Order: sequence, then C-alpha cells, then structure tokens
Amino acid sequence: MKVLLNIIWLVLCGFWMAIGYALAGVICCILIITIPFGIASFRIAAYALWPFGRTTVRKPTAGVGSAIGNVIWVVVAGIWLAIGHITAGIAMCLTIIGIPLGIASFKMVPISLLPLGRDIVPVEQVGYAPIV
Repeated sequence: MKVLLNIIWLVLCGFWMAIGYALAGVICCILIITIPFGIASFRIAAYALWPFGRTTVRKPTAGVGSAIGNVIWVVVAGIWLAIGHITAGIAMCLTIIGIPLGIASFKMVPISLLPLGRDIVPVEQVGYAPIV
C-alpha cells in the first residue's frame, strides 16, 4: 500500500514539492551562512518525493541553534513551502481518493516550517505507522 500511495503522491504533488524544496536548497546554498538550511532543504526534498513509510522525529541533540535557524528558515523559504503543502492538500482533498494524500500534505506543513532539529526515519524505527 505504501508503494501505491507513494506513486500516486509522486505524480500528483511529490515531484513539484521536491522541486520547490530543491530550489529553496539552491537559494540557501548561495549564501554561506544559510548552507545548513540548504542541506536540510535537500533532505526534505527527498522526503517530499517519497514520504509514505517514513516519518519525522525530533533530534535529541537539537538546541538553541536549531531554534534560531528555524526562525530564519521560516522567513527565507518555510512560509512559501508551507503554502505549497496547504494548497496541494486542499486540491487533493477535493476527491475521495486524494483525501489520504491531502492529509499527508497537511502533515508535512510543520516540517516545511521548522526543518532544523528533526530527523527523517523509517516508521519501523519509531514503532508506529503514521500516514506520512
């Protein structure tokens, strides 16, 4: 089921959201101070491309630097990526088949806003099976 959902996700919005994250990563890598944001953006681009079967968890080692970085990220690219996920989620919820995909898109809004201090791991590692 995960593979089928991932294929539908890829066709409907995953490819375009991954391009958005990759573009944000390239923009962030232009300036030296925002390179960590670019790396996080590329990591999330891979997650946005194929999200089912993986989830995000908080890094236990994340500290004040991640919190400050997340504030800068929201201003630089986070708000636009979150708007993209919300728009895609609304569009996918217009059909019955797209409702699980829309919910998954809505669940990706927090990581698009606050990516630093989070890890993307397989759901088997966490011990439960969320939608995304």
